[in-house]
Amino acid sequence: MTFPPTAGPRGGSPQAGQNRRPSPLWLTLLIVGALLGAFVIATQIYTEVQWYDQLGALSVFTTEWFTRGVLFLATAIVMAGGVWASLHFAYRNRPVYAPTTPQQENLDRYREAIEPLRKVAMFAVPAVLGLFAGLSASTQWQTVQLWLNRVPFGESDPQFGRDVGFYVFELPFYQFLIDTLGFVALIALIASVVMHYLYGGIRTGEGRGFSLTKGAQVQIGVLVAVLVIVQGLRMWFQRYAILTDSTGIVAGATYTDVNARIPALTIVAIAAGIVALLFIAAAATGRWRFPVVATGVLVVLSLVALLAYPYGIEQFRVQPSQQSMEREYIERNIEATRTAYGIDDVEVSPYQPTAAGEPGALREDAVTAASIRLLDPNLVSDSFRQLQQIRQYYGFPEQLDVDRYEINGEVQDTVIAVRELDQSGLDSATWYNQRIVYTHGFGVVAAYGNRRADDGRPVFSEAGIPPVGELGEYEPRIYFGERSPLYSIVGAPDGAPPLELDYPSDGDAQEAMAEVEVTQDGEPVQAVPEVDEDADIDESTGQVNYTYTGDGGPSVGSFFNRLAYAIKFQDEEIVLSDAINEESQILYNRNPRDRVEAVAPFLTLDGDPYPAVVDGRVKWIVDAYTTSSEYPYSRPEALDSITEDSNTQQGAVPLPTDRINYIRNSVKATVDAYDGSVDLYAWDEEDPVLQAWRQVFPGIIQDVSEMSGDLMSHVRYPEDLFKVQRSLLTQYHVTNADAFYSGQDFWTLPNDPTMSQQNAVAQPPYFLTLQMPNQDEPSFSLTSSFIPRRSAEGQTRNVLTGFLAASADAGNEPGQPSEEYGKLRLLQLPRNTSVPGPGQAQNNFNAEPSIQESLNLLRQGESDVQNGNMLTLPVAGGLLYVQPVYVRSAGETSYPVLQRVLVAFGEEIGFAPTLDEALDQVFGGDSGAQAGDAGSGGEQPEEASGEDEGTEEGAGTEDEAAAEAPASGGDDLTQALEDARQAIQDSEQALEEGDFAAYGEAQERLKDAVERAARAEAAAEGE
Repeated sequence: MTFPPTAGPRGGSPQAGQNRRPSPLWLTLLIVGALLGAFVIATQIYTEVQWYDQLGALSVFTTEWFTRGVLFLATAIVMAGGVWASLHFAYRNRPVYAPTTPQQENLDRYREAIEPLRKVAMFAVPAVLGLFAGLSASTQWQTVQLWLNRVPFGESDPQFGRDVGFYVFELPFYQFLIDTLGFVALIALIASVVMHYLYGGIRTGEGRGFSLTKGAQVQIGVLVAVLVIVQGLRMWFQRYAILTDSTGIVAGATYTDVNARIPALTIVAIAAGIVALLFIAAAATGRWRFPVVATGVLVVLSLVALLAYPYGIEQFRVQPSQQSMEREYIERNIEATRTAYGIDDVEVSPYQPTAAGEPGALREDAVTAASIRLLDPNLVSDSFRQLQQIRQYYGFPEQLDVDRYEINGEVQDTVIAVRELDQSGLDSATWYNQRIVYTHGFGVVAAYGNRRADDGRPVFSEAGIPPVGELGEYEPRIYFGERSPLYSIVGAPDGAPPLELDYPSDGDAQEAMAEVEVTQDGEPVQAVPEVDEDADIDESTGQVNYTYTGDGGPSVGSFFNRLAYAIKFQDEEIVLSDAINEESQILYNRNPRDRVEAVAPFLTLDGDPYPAVVDGRVKWIVDAYTTSSEYPYSRPEALDSITEDSNTQQGAVPLPTDRINYIRNSVKATVDAYDGSVDLYAWDEEDPVLQAWRQVFPGIIQDVSEMSGDLMSHVRYPEDLFKVQRSLLTQYHVTNADAFYSGQDFWTLPNDPTMSQQNAVAQPPYFLTLQMPNQDEPSFSLTSSFIPRRSAEGQTRNVLTGFLAASADAGNEPGQPSEEYGKLRLLQLPRNTSVPGPGQAQNNFNAEPSIQESLNLLRQGESDVQNGNMLTLPVAGGLLYVQPVYVRSAGETSYPVLQRVLVAFGEEIGFAPTLDEALDQVFGGDSGAQAGDAGSGGEQPEEASGEDEGTEEGAGTEDEAAAEAPASGGDDLTQALEDARQAIQDSEQALEEGDFAAYGEAQERLKDAVERAARAEAAAEGE
C-alpha cells in the first residue's frame, strides 16, 4: 500500500496553484537587489585587497580568508551532508503500510501537512545548519593554522611527559575537531529520529514501548555509536586539558586530578568505546538490551568515577593534609607560571633600606638624581596644548609618552608627543576641508623630563612649526596617528597647485611660538624657524600648502576605484568631487594599532604606541605579544583586569578580555607617520608561537637584525607586559611551595595615591633612568613597587615590601639588543619593614603643616593644586619618593605649571621650588648631587622675582606664586601672606556680588602681596 497523493491547495486542484506566476516586477526587483548586494560585497572585498596590496601584506589577507573559506566549506559540507544523508536515509527506508492505530492515523495527517514542503525542507534545513556551523568553524582559523605549522617548545609537562607544543598547538585543534564531529552526530541523530518517527520507522506500541524498523535500528544504532565514540574521545583528551584547568587550589592538575580524575577519565573513555561497539552490534542484530544496559552502566560509572570518587578523595584524603598532599603540584604550578610569563629569571636581592638622609648621600647616585623626571606625562598634556597647539585644528593626546634621546652627548629622559590633526577644531567642517585640505598634523613636540623653566613651564627640546630643537632634521608631516581622520584624499600630478594645508605661517602663529623656551645645542633658541623659501605660501590665508608625495594608500584615480570607495565609506562626494585626480590616493585605517592589527591579526598589541624620531622619520613604535591560554600548569589571567591601572581609567587603551597563561613580547612593530608603512621585527626569535606564525605568514616578519641602531635606541620594555609580570610577582616571587600555600608573604600593588578613594585603582608603572643596587650603571627602566596583601577585611599596611625594575634600554647597536634589556630586578624588603609605601608617603606629604599651609592659600582662590606622579627610587641606601606639584588656574586656557617638588627620604620631607633644593633639604643641606632643574625656579634676583611667578596668560594667576611662600619666615612674609588671604576673600566676595571694579582692585592688591611674599621668601632663604 502506498501513501495517497498529496491534495492540492484548499479550494482547487493541484494545477490551480501551478498557474500562479510570480510578478515580473518582483522578479526584476529581486534580481536587481541581489546584484546590488553582491556588488556591495564585492567592493568591500576589492577595497580590502587594494589596501593590503598597497601595504605589501596581501598574503596576510589571502591566507586568513582562504583558511576561513576552507574551514567554512569543509564544516558546512560535513554538517549539511551529514544531516541531509540522515534525513534521506530515514525517508528512503520508511515503511509502506496502512495505519493500524490511532497514533499512526494522527501521524498520517502530519505527513500530509508537511509533504508539500518535504523536498524543500530536506535541502533547506541541512543548508541552514551547514551555514551556521561553517561560520562558527571559520572563526577557528588560527587554531587550524597553528596546528598545521606547529613547532616543539623543547619543554615537557611534568605529568604526561608531552612537549608543551602539544598543549599549545595540537590539543585545541583536536578539541575543535571532536566538538564539531560531536555536534554533527548529535544533529544527525535528532534529524533521523524525527524523520523515522514521522514516517513510521519508529512506532509506539501499546504497553510495550517502541518498535523500530530494520532501517531505523541500523541508522540510529550507528549514529548513537558515533556519538558515544566522540564522547569517549572527548574524555580521553580531557585528561590532557586538566593540566590547564584552574578550578583547583592552583592551576593545573592537582593531587585529586592526578590520582582520581585522570584515571577515571581513562576508564570511562575506554568504556565508551566498548559501549559504542555494542551499539554497532545492536544495529546489525536488533538486540538492544545489551547496549541499553551498557549505557546505563556507563552513566553510573561516569557519575561515580568522575564525580563521587574524586569528591571523596578531595574531602577525606586531601583536605586534612592539603599542604603536604599538594606540595608537588604547587611546585609544578610555580615553575610553569614563572616560565610562561617570563619571570623565571628575575634577579631577587634583599634590600635593607636606611631611613637616615646623610649629607652627600646621593654622591654615588649622581646620574640617577640628575635624571629624575619632573614632568608628569599625564598632567602636562594641557601645557603642550596651550604652548604648542598653535591652531585649534591641532591637538595632543591626554597622556603623553616618555622616551629618551641623546642630546649633546647625554641621554635625556624626554616627554614627547606628536602634534596631530584634530578636525573637531575646524571652524568650517565641510567635506572638502575634512577630506582634501586638512589632512595631516605637523611635527613632534618634546620636553626635557628633568627640567623646568623659571616660571614652571616645560623646557622644550623640540618645538615649533616647522620644528626646531635637538632632534635633528626629519619628515614632520603626520598623516598616520592616533587621532587621524577616518580618511583623506591626497596626491596630485606634478605642477598641480597644492590643496592641502601644511602649516600656518601668519604672524599670530609665529608670535605664539616665540614665547616658548626651546634649546638647541644646549643653548636657548627662538622657536620660530624661517619658512622655507620654496614653500607654497598662500598670502590670503597665511598658510603654507602642500601636496603629498608618499605612497600611503590605494589609488582612487580611476572611476571604478572612486565608486568602490564611495560605497565603502558611503560617501558620494568621492565620485563627484573635482579635487580628485589620476594621482590621488585615499589614506585610511590610519591609527597605528589598527594598521599593525590588520597586518598581524595573530598578535595582541600593547595599549600604548609611542612616537619616536627615527632615521629622519617619525615612527610609531608598537609592542606586540604572542599569547596562549594552553600552557600546562600555568596560572590563567584576564588581560584587561591584570593590566588595569589609573592610566587605563584615564583614557589609555585597555587590553582585550582574553584569558591567557603564556605571553611573550615577540614582535616590535613600527608605523611610519608619513606613509603608513608597517614593519614587523621578530624581537623574540626563540618564541615557538612566533616561529609557528612566521611559517604561516612567511616574509611578513623581519629578523631583528634588520633594525637600525637609531630605532634600537628608542625600543622600550613594553608597559603592558610589565604590568602582567608585576601582577604575577605579587604572589610568584614566592618559590617555596609551603610558603606559597600559606600565602603569608603575598603582596599587592599600591593604589595610585594621586587618585581619589572613590576611584582607587593600581598605580601605573613609571619610566625612569636609575641605577639599581648591584647594577653596574644607570639605565632607562620601567619601575613599580609592592605593598603587603590586603586582609580579608580589605585592610593593608601601606609599607613598601618590594621594588621591581625592568631594564628598558635596548642599546643602539643595529640589529643587536643589549644583553641588559629586559632584565628584571626585584628588591625584596624585610617583612618587618617600616618604609612608607606610595600611599603612606602621600599621606605624610598631605599631613605636613608647613606644606599644607603654603598650598591651602592657593586652594582658597580660583586655582587648583594637582599632585603629579609619585616616583619611587632606591638611592642612597634607602627609598626616595619624588612628587612634582602643579598649580593650575581657572579658565579654559589654563594649564598646569610646575611650582614645587615634594621629596621624602625616611622621616625627612623636602618641599621646595626645585627638586635640587628639595633634595638638599632631606639630605642635611647637601644631597651630594645636582638635579636636572638646578638653578631654575628657585631663588631669583629681587628685581626679577615678580616676573618668574607664572603670571602670563594661561600659566596661572598670581595665586600660583603665593603658593611658593613658605609658612614661616619673618614679619614681612607673615604680613604679605595675610594681605594675600584678605585679597583673595575680597576677590571672591566681589565676584559673588558682580562688582568687577572691586574684583580688579582686589586682584591688584593680591598681586602686590604675592610679590612682597616672594621677595620676603628670597630674603629669608638668603639668610
